[in-house]
Amino acid sequence: MNGTDRRRRRVNAVWLVVWVIGCGVCAGAGQAAEGPASERTFYVDSKTGQDGNDGLSAERAWQSLERVNAAELKPGDTVRFQCGGVWRGALVPASGKAGAPVTYTSFGEGPKPLILGSLPRDRSEDWQRVRENVWATLPMEYQLGEEVLDLRGGRWSRHQEQDADVEVTHVEDAAGTILRIACSNGGSASNHVQLWGPPLPVQKGACLLLTFRARSSQPFRLPSIGVLHGGSPWNRFARSAPVNRPLDADWETYQAVLDVQESAETGRLHLSLGGLLPAGAVFEFQPESVRRATPNVADPLTVDVGNLIFDGGAVCGWKKWSLDDLTKPYDYYYDGAAQRVYLYCEAAPTARHKSIELALARHVINQGGKHHVVYDGLAVMNGAAHGFGGGGTHDLVIRNCDLGYIGGAHQFTRPDGKPVRFGNAIEFWGASRDNLVEGCRIWEVYDAALTNQGRGDDSKQINITYRNNLIWNSEYSFEYWNGPETAVTENVRFVNNTCVNAGRGWAHQQRPDRNGSHLMFYSNTAATKGVEVKYNIFYDHSDWGSRYSSGWQVLPDMDYNLWFSQTGVMAYWFRQKIAGFDEYRQATGLDAHSQFADPQFVDPAGGDYRLRPDSPARKLRSDGDPVGAEMLWR
Repeated sequence: MNGTDRRRRRVNAVWLVVWVIGCGVCAGAGQAAEGPASERTFYVDSKTGQDGNDGLSAERAWQSLERVNAAELKPGDTVRFQCGGVWRGALVPASGKAGAPVTYTSFGEGPKPLILGSLPRDRSEDWQRVRENVWATLPMEYQLGEEVLDLRGGRWSRHQEQDADVEVTHVEDAAGTILRIACSNGGSASNHVQLWGPPLPVQKGACLLLTFRARSSQPFRLPSIGVLHGGSPWNRFARSAPVNRPLDADWETYQAVLDVQESAETGRLHLSLGGLLPAGAVFEFQPESVRRATPNVADPLTVDVGNLIFDGGAVCGWKKWSLDDLTKPYDYYYDGAAQRVYLYCEAAPTARHKSIELALARHVINQGGKHHVVYDGLAVMNGAAHGFGGGGTHDLVIRNCDLGYIGGAHQFTRPDGKPVRFGNAIEFWGASRDNLVEGCRIWEVYDAALTNQGRGDDSKQINITYRNNLIWNSEYSFEYWNGPETAVTENVRFVNNTCVNAGRGWAHQQRPDRNGSHLMFYSNTAATKGVEVKYNIFYDHSDWGSRYSSGWQVLPDMDYNLWFSQTGVMAYWFRQKIAGFDEYRQATGLDAHSQFADPQFVDPAGGDYRLRPDSPARKLRSDGDPVGAEMLWR
């Protein structure tokens, strides 16, 4: 058995252990939610429910996520999903108020309600053989409908920040308005240069076709085009796949399909160019129209596919960036222009696998701008963006939830032609406060299992707690960064978590920046106090136990943690590699009372991370409580 086979068997074994354990904790999960008695309780059953029902009893349950998202929920309401049920798409929660959150939880017995951010392609007719050993999903066609917006005479505005420097002029010709963008400095991040177009109200579930012409004096690739709220918290209502072929000096016509995930009257067309526009380039962009479009299949692949998950995680796809790159089994390529996935497979994919899930570049829980929400006892899986994503949140509780196979979507392509992928299990972006994540199990994440991060004067991250969570096979267990100096970080606590196998997940080997680390502390120039990392178990990492980048003025309070790894080094300390634990403590002043010792899990190879009676994790604290997330196994 080769190393790849051993890793696949281990991943599958861990997944099965956790899923079996999780089946027994669903019943009555909602009883743990804090707050007063609900004003109303709604039920959702994916098997027997009907969206025409009133939802007010299990016998009159709703059926779909679309019905839940469209409901006019009020503070204090509770939505209960049937245990054992399966839903696909994105949940967009409603906000509650202080003392009366809106709660999303479960009812009945069985596995936790499963919300999938993926589309299935497990029927034989879903795949066509297009060349030797290469199979593709069905070709996409769109029937064009009425014009929604004429863009030929519209005005676009420019936003730039940091050291970015672009000049935008509007030039009129017979075909309409040309935006001519002359770039002196494109900045280093996507938000450093942005183009904002005219208002475009959108309706959830619609497909819209944006047609435009473009060229550039220096080649680069356009990222996805979106429809965003024109102010904080910058919610994204629709997005397209990135434009696959690079722009060059000749005019070409492009079409981008906008996949609308949330209805909004406040949307504006939006294009982020920061970090992409080459210095010295002149980019010309001539938008023409937005039209309604009807696809020839019910579930088109309108956004990037960031992962392929076969048979519940027995095997995952290996993302490539062109059809010619497909050279070995499970290599795949998403063609955004054609909206097709091409897969290297020596036989029909469905002849070898019963389940094939295509993870899409969407947040599975899209909670931007929401507040006073409780999630309790849900399973959130197979999303190629974030599991829980969105900025500007506060007073959220994410409790007793499972998240797996998250991330991997194409975020943007750098000027040097290298694509960047992303995806965190739970992310609090920008201005976020008074949020709690506890008792969750998180595995197989492209980037971070847990993170709060932001950039901008309004990025004030205050009173965020992560406690008693079990994390494994994520590139980072916890990631944090914030800035600039006018941003604020206060009272961020990462306590009593068990973190296992950082950098051992499905994505690590295919990342161009392998960086497996339990604690990924990137640049932090925000005014900082009260960051606490205590009473955790950090077991096994591929690269670093922790990594620190520039800007830190006040270091985290790190102590009473149990560390152990036989690979990698202890820390990457501001560009200094520190191999040993004692050397690390002496150089950093951190973890004064922490230990480096095997935690003595019951069966780590099989995914049983309970502590043996003689575990040093039971002796590290003076109060007698174990460190780590032992509560998950009681």
